Amino acid sequence: MSNFKFNPNDKQNGKVVYNAGIVNGIVALAVEEVEGTTLVSGKRRGISLFIEKDGIYADVSVIVRYGYNVPELAYRIQQSVKQNVETMTRYRVAKVDVHIQDVVFPAAPPTAPETSEDEESDSAEV
Repeated sequence: MSNFKFNPNDKQNGKVVYNAGIVNGIVALAVEEVEGTTLVSGKRRGISLFIEKDGIYADVSVIVRYGYNVPELAYRIQQSVKQNVETMTRYRVAKVDVHIQDVVFPAAPPTAPETSEDEESDSAEV
């Protein structure tokens, strides 16, 4: 497990150390804030983080519900991740890549077989 260190200037006596799981959790919460999306389930919950000198690079894989504008959702995810990570950790987010893995359609309600009036009148005469 890697640790992230934040020391804005050398005049401070201490340092703040963030565990990788903390930043991962912040990204997960940021994605959950966006309506119409769900993180891909799995070991990493569809999140990959890469820490470079110029900032954090995040890859986020999501499932989108049918009826939502995909480019708009991707933009909202990027903005949410950037705002939450930078606000809560003071790290700079360099890039957020959003991967749409699937679109989930609503379940169709079961329909009863329809009978026509002709069939009903034929069965009544017999």
